[in-house]
Amino acid sequence: MVSIIGYYTTQFGELWEKSLFSLVGEAIDNVLIESGLEKKQIDAVFFGNMLSGILENNLHASAKIAEILKLNIPIFRVEAACASGGSAFNLAVNYVKSQAAETVLVVGAEKMTDFSPEQVVGGLSAASSGEEQESGLTFPGIYALMAQSYLNKNKTKEEDLACISVKNHFHGSLNDKAHFRRQISVSDVLNSAYVAYPLKVLDSSPISDGASSVIITSNKKIIKKAKKPVMVLASEVVNDTISLKKRKNLDSIEATIIAADKVFKKTGLKRKDITVAELHDCFSIAEIIAMEDIGFWKKGEGASGARAYSTMFGRSDNLVVNTSGGLKSAGHPVGATGIKQLGEIYLQLTGRAEKRQVKGAKYGLAHNVGGSGGTVVITILGN
Repeated sequence: MVSIIGYYTTQFGELWEKSLFSLVGEAIDNVLIESGLEKKQIDAVFFGNMLSGILENNLHASAKIAEILKLNIPIFRVEAACASGGSAFNLAVNYVKSQAAETVLVVGAEKMTDFSPEQVVGGLSAASSGEEQESGLTFPGIYALMAQSYLNKNKTKEEDLACISVKNHFHGSLNDKAHFRRQISVSDVLNSAYVAYPLKVLDSSPISDGASSVIITSNKKIIKKAKKPVMVLASEVVNDTISLKKRKNLDSIEATIIAADKVFKKTGLKRKDITVAELHDCFSIAEIIAMEDIGFWKKGEGASGARAYSTMFGRSDNLVVNTSGGLKSAGHPVGATGIKQLGEIYLQLTGRAEKRQVKGAKYGLAHNVGGSGGTVVITILGN
């Protein structure tokens, strides 16, 4: 069995004084300390990153990480848009399962705030189809189309979307590493400017810097010595079309449905067994759609679930979602997001989530999405 034995994340936010690889170095050094390992015990590294080649003209990141580690080991850079971190983790798990290595470091990082909004938006848009880019659609516009489809089919209002942001900002206020640590109200969301109707500024995740890392191993001696190991019960990657117009539905992501069914079948768990989940809330509508696609809510029940704050820390008796603050409040340095999600589940399952600790957390799920659903990674961790 593959287990996570350590996790570290840098602060997420506007970290102008730090470079991409200083963030990577911080994440690597501290996860080694946290796990009690030495560099020489690492057999391989998987690095999740989307934008360094576009924004920094730097594509040979694997050699740079070898330089940081001062090790001659296999190092792989993984790019899958905003699912780069989750995909790197999935590949690392399968690498260990194949017996190519025993102990692997997975790090995800992104440096975004040093560049102009036009440069960042242009880079992110590379994860959409050529036709969408040519028509002027950016991701706020793409998710706005998904939101319009959902709102038109279901009895959902903009106020319901706002409740997702309110919940996640409350969770983020409890997370010292979050980009935004202030609570907001529904009226704050509704009064913020439209980005692409019906989505507003406070329906949207920010541009952030940050790095997160985990160490996984199958080495029984290392697992036995670890403070609190957490098992990787299942991890699945599913791809779909890059273009929205090729999808069966605009108000659902089929890759999420398929990946969720696979991980629950592999683990033998039921949806009700999951007590904590980190879902990809790049926009408020994305969390509602994910809740339904994974099977936590029935189709069309997203509005009532959001309005009731049924997955909010302190209110939910079963499932609490995005205790980190999600992408919305914790921040979204795209290469790091998937690793941070897994790390948050790790903290919850080991009882180290501090002010946001969910009592009795035994099984957790992380859901990482690339683009508008062209790549989905779902992982279940358990004690």
